[in-house]
Amino acid sequence: MNNEKTIPDAETRARNVARWREVCLMFDNLNLMLEQATAQAEYDLQNSPLYVRRRERVQKQLLAQKQSKLSSEVS
Repeated sequence: MNNEKTIPDAETRARNVARWREVCLMFDNLNLMLEQATAQAEYDLQNSPLYVRRRERVQKQLLAQKQSKLSSEVS
């Protein structure tokens, strides 16, 4: 049984390098697709009526809280 590692010939190495480059490009393409999907989902979320109402409610609450702090400081 021969467990020694051998260095592949130049042609095999070139094929392997080309294959790995292709795999890297495929992963890059997949990452781009995922980034686009994430961006679209975030855009849809930001513009959903539910999110807009929640954002407006929180802004009103923060404004009321600031005004109550200001009025208590003045007193």
